[in-house]
Amino acid sequence: MEDTYRHKGMRRKLVNEIRKKGILDEEILGAIYRVPRHLFLDSGFLSYAYEDKPFPIGSGQTISQPYTVAFQTELLNAKSGMRILEIGTGSGYQACVLAALGVEVYSIERQKKLYEKACDFLPQLGFDIHLFYGDGYLGLPEQAPFDSILITAAAPEVTSCLFDQLKTGGVLVSPVGVGDIQTMFRYTKEKSGKISRKRFGNFRFVPLLKDKADD
Repeated sequence: MEDTYRHKGMRRKLVNEIRKKGILDEEILGAIYRVPRHLFLDSGFLSYAYEDKPFPIGSGQTISQPYTVAFQTELLNAKSGMRILEIGTGSGYQACVLAALGVEVYSIERQKKLYEKACDFLPQLGFDIHLFYGDGYLGLPEQAPFDSILITAAAPEVTSCLFDQLKTGGVLVSPVGVGDIQTMFRYTKEKSGKISRKRFGNFRFVPLLKDKADD
């Protein structure tokens, strides 16, 4: 669990790279800097931890590209004190970036091994994140409503039950589509209950799968 001056210097360079790509929210950039990404990767990837690239984490999943993490966080308009549901814990990196912003994070993961690893690992980093094992398509209705919902895998569509778990005025951010390339959407729940949406370019995510994986 070592975080050296060298690691911090590499994170500073990563933050500068993300800033040059258009992420200008200094709170988000600060959160990226405070989360030691190298601790989320297997030892074979440690020398690449602060490249702005995704890497495999096992169970067919990846740790997202830092720019993508920052971009989705910016679309959420994540602020301290908000309650945000994350669908797809994965490595826990995105959840920790949100927690570093002061967000109360509820995160659900369908892969038992990744869920158990996150339960063991994330508290060691000092982040208090509510972790759940279950089907992300269903969300967490017992914990709703949420200020925002973030889906960190590609969904062919967003289920209505997730919109039901949003507060009025809340937003849901998700890559949507099948195949190798998906479109990033931000959905907003209007006062009337209507859901409006806006697209924000193309990205590449692993698919969001239904049901829990085998234990």
